Amino acid sequence: MDNITEILERNAAEWPEDVALVEINPQELESRHTTWREYALIESSPIEAFRSEMTWREFDEKANRFANFLLSRGFRKGDKVAILLMNCLEWLPVYFGILKSGCLAVPLNFRYTAEEIRYCLDLADADALVFGPEFTGRVEQIVDRVPRLKARLYVGDDCPSFAEPYRSLISYCSSRSPAVALTSEDDAAIYFSSGTTGFPKAIVLQHRCLMHSCRVEQAHHGQTKDDGFLCIPPLYHTGAKMHWFGSFLVGGRAVLLKGVKPEWILRAVSEERCTIVWLLVPWAQDILDAIDRGDLKLDEYRLSQWRLMHIGAQPVPPSLIRRWKKVFPKHDYDTNYGLSESTGPGAVHLGVENIDRVGAIGVAGYGWQTKIVGKDGVTPVEPGTVGELALKGPGVMKEYYKNPAATAEIMKEPGWLLTGDMAEERDGFIYLVDRAKDVIITGGENLYPVQIEDFIRANPKVKDVAVIGLPDARLGEIAAAIVSVRDGETLDEAEFNEFCLGLPRYKRPRKVIFADVPRNPTGKIEKPKLRKMYGGAGLVAQQNGIAEGEVSGNAGQ
Repeated sequence: MDNITEILERNAAEWPEDVALVEINPQELESRHTTWREYALIESSPIEAFRSEMTWREFDEKANRFANFLLSRGFRKGDKVAILLMNCLEWLPVYFGILKSGCLAVPLNFRYTAEEIRYCLDLADADALVFGPEFTGRVEQIVDRVPRLKARLYVGDDCPSFAEPYRSLISYCSSRSPAVALTSEDDAAIYFSSGTTGFPKAIVLQHRCLMHSCRVEQAHHGQTKDDGFLCIPPLYHTGAKMHWFGSFLVGGRAVLLKGVKPEWILRAVSEERCTIVWLLVPWAQDILDAIDRGDLKLDEYRLSQWRLMHIGAQPVPPSLIRRWKKVFPKHDYDTNYGLSESTGPGAVHLGVENIDRVGAIGVAGYGWQTKIVGKDGVTPVEPGTVGELALKGPGVMKEYYKNPAATAEIMKEPGWLLTGDMAEERDGFIYLVDRAKDVIITGGENLYPVQIEDFIRANPKVKDVAVIGLPDARLGEIAAAIVSVRDGETLDEAEFNEFCLGLPRYKRPRKVIFADVPRNPTGKIEKPKLRKMYGGAGLVAQQNGIAEGEVSGNAGQ
């Protein structure tokens, strides 16, 4: 198979009536003391409000209908169609419909402001936009300033006047696969960098990239037709759906959970019989905290089929995994590393057999090569020396769209991608040290915030932490820790500083700020936002108002 749409067509042919996708909206049942399936048996219950599903046949037919709609409107191979939807049952059929038409799918971050939406539509040369009701106001603000858009398609009820109703339009289109020839080297999608270091860049992925992500994930975790993947992160990002692609390759279903509360996660695993769950660090921590508090009782859930919990998108504190294994000793665990420029996760992975190496991000993934290079971006450094991690494999992006200078900056050697992450190799395993742009230089010493954060997270009173560099007249920069305290706990500056005596003197934070730690939807700490908040007058205000004295676990919430 040359492209990922052929997998969907194969699944629809072999398992037409098997469930492919399930959408769960647990907020509809918050006040009800019943299971989702029991509630569905109540004749008057609006089942679609909280649980809906789609078979492989329906999935493929909906994708075909959208592809044929685009072609009927004059869209052609290479045109760009943006997706601005919350996770929902329509998301993946829209995505695959775009691919089947030969157009490029352009997923947009649901947190973008109106101006950021306009910026990304312009940057990607988007020819159409598919959006949901949550974004009507934002789209209305900018729609007249994106004249290139030939179609504005609305997924939902009460279509606004400046758009067309997606569902009714595609219902009249053929459900047969369109006759569009696709090769592995054709462009498939434009994803945007997370923007944690500035304006997002437009990342061009080819069909070979998407196909390789399927093979990587299945090779690493051995998914079968019987596996059910619980998908919680946003589908606009490469991380969530690329992990499910391993199940997709063998016909395994995806369960889209719209919410991150610990109870909802365990309930979804239990009642949808999920076997694989991909979590972000805060969600895993919240589950363990809820169990410790007695808010969740494991014997109330059917969890014996849950075989794999894996984490990515950010450095994972070893202390968290040790806690997890105590509560879930039978779970396989894996850490996965990647970036949107490498088609998401799997370029480096720990491997379920290497649980004793927790703390490392692992070894080169299936079909990937890695090396750690010096400042020239090409020459490997000696083992044990910190350098920049570089990747080579079929998942490497084609380019940054319309930005050859930025492309050349991270692809200095043919086929190799510079990640911007500082790492070192020890005993054959790669350890992530920090983002190159986050390194703190204090008094001539390099500080790697991830190492300090890992140490601080071992404090049982700490819920989350971010370490950033702040300007200092004498040392250039100093390390400051923004600390979020666990609910029900108290932590003051003196106690925190005493705990940090376990660090070498030069690594100890010189300032502590008790406040929330902002993360983007993919779980990454938004350090530019923190540096902006606390880099000047904001720091003084926060210190005077928050950091002095004893702080409860609700600080900043």
